[in-house]
Parts: sequence; C-alpha cells; structure tokens
Amino acid sequence: MFMVRLTAEVVRKLAEIFQMLSDETRLRILRTLEKRELCVSDIAKETGVSQSAISHQLRVLRQTDLVRSQRRGKNIYYRIADGHVFSIVRDGLEHVTEEK
Repeated sequence: MFMVRLTAEVVRKLAEIFQMLSDETRLRILRTLEKRELCVSDIAKETGVSQSAISHQLRVLRQTDLVRSQRRGKNIYYRIADGHVFSIVRDGLEHVTEEK
C-alpha cells in the first residue's frame, strides 16, 4: 500500500479534490470526458447543461488539475488530467451503486 505523510498541505489538496467532486455538474462533465476529449459545446450537448455553466465548471476543474485543455483552431478541447481522476469517480460510483 502506498503510504503518504499527511501533512497539512496534502490534506488541504485532498479536501479540495473532494470538494470539486461534490458538485453534480462537475461530476457529469468528468463522466462525459471519460470517453474522449470534447469542446465546451459538445460537453453541453451531452450533459444538457448550458455552455456558460460548463465553461465555468471547466475553469474550476482546470484550476485544481482535474482536467487539461488544448486549443485546436478556434476550439478548446478538454480531457481528464490523468487516470487517477477516472479511478476516484469510478470507485465512488461503484460504492453508491453497490448492493447492500
């Protein structure tokens, strides 16, 4: 098992990640990006959330290093930052859908 020293900074960063994952729109965005890179308009179509709300939430997710972006022509494409983000979301989904 990977052991991390729980410094105040590590605990703060972990709490920040869980705070980011506590928003329904951000979770929808992350699940949508799990399959492939998308631009804001495509994410909005797939989630049913307005483009302005998606843009705002993507900015927040980018600031906490949960998503990354890349400009291609006029569009900016977003993707999950790394596999750890997938794992956190998948583990949470498995936990809440688990039969008791």
